[in-house]
Amino acid sequence: MTPLLSVEGVRVHFPQPRGLFRKARVLRAVEDVSFDVAPGEALALVGESSSGKSTLGNVVAGLRTPTAGQVRFDGRAPDAASRRAIQVVFQDPYSALDPRMTIAQVVAEPLRIQRIGTPADRRARAGALVAQVGLPRDALNRYPHEFSGGQRQRIAIARALAPSPRLIVADEPLSSLDVSIQSQVLNLLRDLQQEHGLAYLFISHDLAVVHHVADRVAVLYLGRLVEVAARDALFARPAHPYTRALLDAVPRIGRRRMRGAALRGEMPSPMSPPPGCVFHPRCPKAEPVCRTDPPVLRDLAPGQAAACHFPW
Repeated sequence: MTPLLSVEGVRVHFPQPRGLFRKARVLRAVEDVSFDVAPGEALALVGESSSGKSTLGNVVAGLRTPTAGQVRFDGRAPDAASRRAIQVVFQDPYSALDPRMTIAQVVAEPLRIQRIGTPADRRARAGALVAQVGLPRDALNRYPHEFSGGQRQRIAIARALAPSPRLIVADEPLSSLDVSIQSQVLNLLRDLQQEHGLAYLFISHDLAVVHHVADRVAVLYLGRLVEVAARDALFARPAHPYTRALLDAVPRIGRRRMRGAALRGEMPSPMSPPPGCVFHPRCPKAEPVCRTDPPVLRDLAPGQAAACHFPW
């Protein structure tokens, strides 16, 4: 089966201006990342802040051009049609919605921009989507500031669904919401996936949320892909020490954290990544080879790969 989405060797570098007393430097936000997303699959991208998750999501959504590598959709380079099939749900729903537009205009905006249907068709589509995401019909004539954070995120999801996408890039869609509201939006995303056959690239730092939404998980560290695995395999037996540390940091009722599992220190700067394995300064299993030889992402078990000299 042809993957719906293929990310192949993508790099994103940001040249930094030369200072008076320093040489020009390069911020390496994403470094040689490759993965696939199958039709109807939910792949989660996880990692700490500044790991490159959102930058990679912007590349997939067509909001940023990679420095190297390519993104393929349905086996082809993205074009106007495929761009319509990829929509985005952003982290902050309030800043993502135009406060001067009614909800009917907000939801129908992708259709208007892409010249899909008549004004009456667009309003009818907006009404159907607003109802589908659990908002009352009278929401169409109201404005974003009249809704709660959870309701605004539902509006953003309705807008993303308007052009009938096949893939939604969800960039931390729950992080600005209260816990009680998070579960409602999470359930909505799962229901919509089943109903429409949607694929998700779900970007999050919250592994507890990822466990409920993802089919597979891709772990990023300092812009590098360090592990990819099916959700159940990764949560049951993480192969990379960084993945293990992230999982051990998730609170669990009735279970104590493992000693020595907490991450040490801070993530290095992407402008001066460490040699060898970029995780070695914080890794409890680091050996001399880790300081000199970068590990490659290799298959360790069916459906599970990791970039580590000493997995498990």
